[in-house]
Amino acid sequence: MKHIYTSLCLLACITLSAQSSADALRYSTENTTGTARYNAMSGAFGALGGDLSALNTNPAGSAVFTNSLFTISGSNYNRDNYASYFNTGNGTKLNSLNINQAGGVFVLKSNSDSDWKKITLAINYDLATNFDNEFFASGESRQGIDNYFLNFAQGVPFGSILKQDGEFLEDAYLDIGANAGFGSQQAFLGYYGGILDPVNENNDTDQYTRNANYTTVNQSYLKNTSGYNSKITLNIGTQYQENLYLGASLNFHSIVYDELKEFTERGYDNDSPIQETIFDSFLHTEGNGVSLNIGAIAKLNQFIRIGGSYQTPTWYRINDEFSQKVDSDLGDDDIGFINFNVVNIFDTYTLKTPSKLTGSLAVIFGKQGLLSFDYGYQDMSKAEFRPTNDPNFSIENDNISNTLGGVSTLRIGGEYRIALVSLRAGYRYEQSPYSNNNFTGDLSGFSGGIGFNFGGSKLDFGLSRTDQDVSELLFTTGLTTPTVVNRINTTATLSYTLNF
Repeated sequence: MKHIYTSLCLLACITLSAQSSADALRYSTENTTGTARYNAMSGAFGALGGDLSALNTNPAGSAVFTNSLFTISGSNYNRDNYASYFNTGNGTKLNSLNINQAGGVFVLKSNSDSDWKKITLAINYDLATNFDNEFFASGESRQGIDNYFLNFAQGVPFGSILKQDGEFLEDAYLDIGANAGFGSQQAFLGYYGGILDPVNENNDTDQYTRNANYTTVNQSYLKNTSGYNSKITLNIGTQYQENLYLGASLNFHSIVYDELKEFTERGYDNDSPIQETIFDSFLHTEGNGVSLNIGAIAKLNQFIRIGGSYQTPTWYRINDEFSQKVDSDLGDDDIGFINFNVVNIFDTYTLKTPSKLTGSLAVIFGKQGLLSFDYGYQDMSKAEFRPTNDPNFSIENDNISNTLGGVSTLRIGGEYRIALVSLRAGYRYEQSPYSNNNFTGDLSGFSGGIGFNFGGSKLDFGLSRTDQDVSELLFTTGLTTPTVVNRINTTATLSYTLNF
């Protein structure tokens, strides 16, 4: 099947969701999934270590290992979303299964006379974020999709969005987007999609009117996302004397993100020339990044450990591709040729995510059990698109600075051992990243699990559940009432560890 591509400049693409505060948050946030033990204790491992996923919190945790081992983990992700839109509610559930962690650590012990007791080398893969998700919203709105197209079209000369004689419609769509910008491209779609018309046929006119008549309209909206943000960690750790552990990690991040939106609008007046409008879009994103972690864990006595770590900003280089489809009763005969095979390719850009600080405390009750506490802080207002001297990125960075704020994260985990069986539980709280909590609420969650130690190997199971309310606009402009989505995410993880 033929695919048609063109490149759009940054000026054109800045109005897409492809570069916004939502995307900065998406790639700045990591979940607590990892090994089953890490998952069962809500990721509270900053002063504990001894778990491969604990390297995400504090890289000094590798130096706590007493022997070499290999761990692999698989998780089932259950998404339960309930979307409310104009007093209408819809529930959507989605399940996905992934190998979300695999790695090993090698412990190299020194001779007994050295203060440096050992060196540890670790490599670990973690699925930091699983983007598989879906929600469906529907309701009766007073704002039709025509407002989206009119907001872009008003002020755009009619003659500038007309295709040339002999030009294919899909070629004109790409050419206008590349040379005139995203707004003019959307005006083009609105006109040839039959949704709007100029107030007169003068090529110089820049005012438009809608073709649909309505008081209220019935709207349905499906958003499906898939992909991942994965991380490969290369770690080195060391133990100094009996009470100090040090470590550093180099992290290589990889992003694949797909976002499908399907929108249908009906319920116009009986005398309306348009009785149905369909408007779909597809975004594909790929990127790679790098970051560095450093950390330390200290034993204050046989019961108390403290830990601290710093994660540098992650520097991502990201590429976006974007496609659209639109149709209505008045759509051009060739409007179907503008589809997901006609792809806008945007210039590569850079995203710098915020750094993160974590402080940790653990209380060890001999071989019977432990309690662990982590506090993390990440200032989301420091996220930044680059180059910063680009005026459009400057606008978006100002928006990030004004709407996002500091995020405090609290994680509490506990473990109690009965012979070869370990019982675990945890609690997680994460503050809303928005200065105004009307956009996204605080996240809270609970976890639990069990582990079996067979001597040469271990089998662990962890279950976690988080709850968060999120307000989301269907489109970037025109439809100002958001859908409110209650997100309940449940993750079940099974891990197998082999000691050697």
